[in-house]
Amino acid sequence: MTFVRFGLIVTGRGEAVFLPKLFRALMGAAHCTFEVIRKSEQLSPLTSPRRKLAMVGRGMRIPTIDEEQFGLPALSYLRRHRDGFVLVIDDLERARQFQAAEVFARYRTALNEVLDSVGLSARAAVHFLVNMLEAYYFAHAEVVNRVAGHVLLQDDHNGDIEAIPHPKNQLKQVWLGFDEVEHGAIIIGELDLDHILRSPHHCCWLRTLFAWCIDRLRDNDAIYDEQIHERFQLRDGCRTDLTLHQ
Repeated sequence: MTFVRFGLIVTGRGEAVFLPKLFRALMGAAHCTFEVIRKSEQLSPLTSPRRKLAMVGRGMRIPTIDEEQFGLPALSYLRRHRDGFVLVIDDLERARQFQAAEVFARYRTALNEVLDSVGLSARAAVHFLVNMLEAYYFAHAEVVNRVAGHVLLQDDHNGDIEAIPHPKNQLKQVWLGFDEVEHGAIIIGELDLDHILRSPHHCCWLRTLFAWCIDRLRDNDAIYDEQIHERFQLRDGCRTDLTLHQ
């Protein structure tokens, strides 16, 4: 049987510490594991043309900063793990959503420039947490209240949590002393992904991320629980076109 490794390149401080916990439902249902392999800086659309400097001899060139932060770590991981994949995961805050295609293209280019020549581009993908990781906390109020030690949220958010303008700020307004790393690590460890993805009309970005991972498990003959399709509403649930076709 194939055991699949997913290496995560993240841009958030909290994500670098505990993001693999978000995937624990999938790890419990399939022969796979998730691990953070690098914390890199968040990228935004380029405002000026990017220049690549040719290196002297052998036609080599100096890699761009983007490639150093994303492409080269991905290549290193994929060379070490034959059955591995790489996920670049960033927040897509509301202020940047009108530039989503440009942001995605920059990350995708950073991967492709390094991986295309060795035929590994299909083993890496770019996905977003929308508007940020803390949005998903609002889908499971019971967990937030339990970690906080008192009732902060009366109920789960009524609507698509990926449409909350600034979830972290909203949480800090009701939870004085909220620490995105300390408290976030506990919350992520208790969130029920089946509960978060229960509505097929909500969480299109997050569902697309998990669908990509499950497709890779299937394509590589890894054993996984077929019920995950129903649990995460993958057959009929919404997806986002921007990150779907990778």
